[in-house]
Amino acid sequence: MKKDICAYTYEQLESEMQAFGEPKFRARQIYEWLHGKLVEDFSEMRNIPKNLQDRLRESYVILPVTMIERQESRLDGTMKFLFGLHDGNMVESVLMRYHHGNSVCISSQAGCRMGCRFCASGIGGLKRNLSASEMLGQVYQIQKITGERVSNVVVMGTGEPLDNYRNLLLFLKILSGEHGLNISQRSITVSTCGIVPKIYELAKEHLQITLALSLHGATQEKRRELMPVADAYGLEEVLNACDSYFQETGRRMTFEYSLIHGVNDTEKDIQDLTAILKPRNCHLNLIPVNSVKERNFTRPASKNAQNFKNKLEKSGINVTIRREMGADIDGACGQLRRRYLQD
Repeated sequence: MKKDICAYTYEQLESEMQAFGEPKFRARQIYEWLHGKLVEDFSEMRNIPKNLQDRLRESYVILPVTMIERQESRLDGTMKFLFGLHDGNMVESVLMRYHHGNSVCISSQAGCRMGCRFCASGIGGLKRNLSASEMLGQVYQIQKITGERVSNVVVMGTGEPLDNYRNLLLFLKILSGEHGLNISQRSITVSTCGIVPKIYELAKEHLQITLALSLHGATQEKRRELMPVADAYGLEEVLNACDSYFQETGRRMTFEYSLIHGVNDTEKDIQDLTAILKPRNCHLNLIPVNSVKERNFTRPASKNAQNFKNKLEKSGINVTIRREMGADIDGACGQLRRRYLQD
């Protein structure tokens, strides 16, 4: 079986090339072609001898990440991409343009097994984990397609990143490495629904990424209504793991909260959120839920969402409402992929 050459760190590729009987500088050249110039075929590596290109092709593979569809919002230029993988699986990615730069949201799995009640991503379950190179490939393809530099990356698309922990770590190291795109770890966010043991493991890595917890309910009972993962990890132990992450890394936690009309947007929810978040150095990101036809959840009216935010601010919570991007395209995570699977 051929090896996935894009899933090596710079140091690992140096060792591979030495074992291949090649000098170290070849690893630098090849790595720059793969992770700097973003080539997709060994024949494009112009300063690599033809015989070495042939040997690389015999032993290694550059896994394809191929655009199937692109949607572009007429409202704000947000782009949503559906990418095909080598085995027929598909994943979604989103490009969001901000004044501070381009942010790309990528998927970490094909499908998801977390089963959050309001999310389209988990409908149909988990197909498989993505390799580090397939996560990188989403970023690389968007940068190549648009011709624009990606400055921020969010691992918040389809899948639970900490359920694909080993490949996630490799992805983070390559993406932020000085020989690749060299995206600052402080410009990378990883979102989790709360896999407690992996949060502790990630904290020990002492990375400078932002960790975002999908909270969605401010009590254990409310979380269990919305997120099956709460049956495995209670709210208190999840929050303790988040506290440990902050203590180990010094990086402030972000809490994501999908606002669902009549479910978690009441006065009692405001009180419960204040109780758990006020003692913590954190940021709360309110996300009015995207409607999914297979689910019965709807977003609150804009004025009600703003009122919810204002009351939390008066209670001393650092809170924002996520700016809605791409409202006129398949907005909810998993919707575009879901549509293709149904066709």
